[in-house]
This record gives sequence, C-alpha cells and structure tokens, in this order.
Amino acid sequence: MSALQRSLSRIPWAYVIRRLLFAIPTLLVIIAVAFFMMRLAPGGPFDGERKLNAATEAAIAAKFGMDQPLWKQFVDYVLGVLQGDFGPSMKTLGKSVNDLIADGLPVSLAIGSLAMLVALIVGTGLGIFAGLRQNTTGDYTVMGFAMAGISIPTFVTGPLLILAFALGAGWFAVGGLGEYPNIGMTFNNMTLPVLTLALPQIAIISRLMRASTIETMRSPHVRTARAKGLPERTVIMRHVLPSAILPLVSYAGPAMARVMTGSLVIERIFGLPGMGSYFVDGAINRDYTLVMGALIIYATLIVLFNLIADILYALLDPKVKYD
Repeated sequence: MSALQRSLSRIPWAYVIRRLLFAIPTLLVIIAVAFFMMRLAPGGPFDGERKLNAATEAAIAAKFGMDQPLWKQFVDYVLGVLQGDFGPSMKTLGKSVNDLIADGLPVSLAIGSLAMLVALIVGTGLGIFAGLRQNTTGDYTVMGFAMAGISIPTFVTGPLLILAFALGAGWFAVGGLGEYPNIGMTFNNMTLPVLTLALPQIAIISRLMRASTIETMRSPHVRTARAKGLPERTVIMRHVLPSAILPLVSYAGPAMARVMTGSLVIERIFGLPGMGSYFVDGAINRDYTLVMGALIIYATLIVLFNLIADILYALLDPKVKYD
C-alpha cells in the first residue's frame, strides 16, 4: 500500500460527510440572519442625496424584485444561490455579483495564501528556534519581535512599510496592480501587502510554536529518546517536531480562512481590487446582493478550512479519532 493510500485510508470520511452536511444548515442560517438584518436596517441601496420620484423608485424596486414580500425575496435569493447565482449588483451597473467575485476573489486569495505561507514558514522557524533556546538572548529577541508584531495593527504597519520601502527606497509599488497594459499581481506590487498581512501571523505562530516546542521537550517520550542515546538532531526531528506542530495545525485552519478573507484593511491601504474592498464598498452603498455574496464566500471558506485542519490533525496524530 502506497503512502497516499495509507493517508486516504486514515481520513475519517464519515466525519467529513457529516461536517459537510451540517455546513448546509449553518450556511442557511448565516444567509437568513444577514439577509433580514440588512433589509430591516434603515435606508436602502437607492437612497441618495436626491430622493427619486415615486415612479422611478417603484420601477427600480420591481427590476430587482424588491417590490415582493420579504419572505418571497428571501426564498428567491436562496434558490438563486443554490444554482450558483448571487444576483445582479445593485450599485455596479452592468455587472453581476458573480462577476465582481470573480474579479476580486483571486486577488484576496493570492494575498491571503501568500501571507499565510510566509507566516507558517517564518513563524514556525522562529518559534522552534526560540523554543530550543529558552531564556537565551535569541529567545528574548524572537519574543520581543513577536510582541511587537501582535501589538502593532496592520493599518499602522502598512503605511510604515510604504513609507520605508516604496516612497523611501523605491523598491516596491506604493499600491494598486499597475497601470494598463501592465496590470497584474507581480512581485513589485504584492510584496508589501503580503508582508503587512503576514507580520501579525508570524508573531502569533512563533509564540505558539515556542510554547509547544518547550512543552514537547519536557515530555516523557522525548526524555526516553534521549536516555536511549539518540543524537540531539534525531530527537528533535523525529520526536519533538511532529508533536510540537500539532497545535499549529489546529490554529492554521481558522487562521487561513481569517487571513484569506480578512484582508479588507490591507486592500484599502494598498488600493487593491480584492473581495475586501468590494465588501466595504457594498456595505457603505447598501449593495445588498454584493454584501450577501461576499458573506457567503467568506462563510464557506471558513467552514472548509476548519474541516481541512481537522483532517490534517487526524492524519498527523494517529491517537486522534473522529467518531
């Protein structure tokens, strides 16, 4: 049996199916709460400084189905979502919510996934380094950096990085995705947003890995391995790291979803056309369908990444069983 087949056989498929089935009513509840809360809030997507006349307002409401009873609007919306249709944008003329998501989601996913990759690599390395050198200068230095990374918010870090490395050194773009025809996600315009988003996660992951490494180093199975005369490198690689990394897996799933969907501040600072920017614009302009579409995407990603984290935990630790 190959390694892939052994891994697949250890996946708790019954648990996965139950989680996916349970996610359906969870998403429906989220959709219902968001739908009715937005409709009950004062104002609407067509309110402006100049009030529309009654005939125009009625025609617009009829076009978007808002002249129907609220319960029918909700049923029609859910039926459309089940078919993969999030409806037309109420503020961006000529574009559907699907079109806006297709434009913005790749940008947000690219920023979030790259930031999380950097955070996992750098944070894990720093945490292990500090954990293996507890109460030394190296340990204090890493933890000092971690405290600074946790304490300083991204809306402060972003402008500072722009000031130092874009306006000052001129190494990277200030923001945006370039100018026509050279529009796209490149090293020049993605480095600072990714670093800004990654720094707090590096700080959190390094603290988590340090604590986990120290705890694992004191565990009985590590002391037994050392008593058998195994080289220190072998003890660390075979006995410390596999156990120390388990808390990181539990944290990484929700963190991945949070980072990949929570980059709205970063997108605003760097002028990136991602889902976060669309979500903020939709909320400000009361674009109901756009806000709902972004919310459904975010909720779905959170459910999926949490499930992936649980599966990885079961694969890495044979003692974990999901009934």
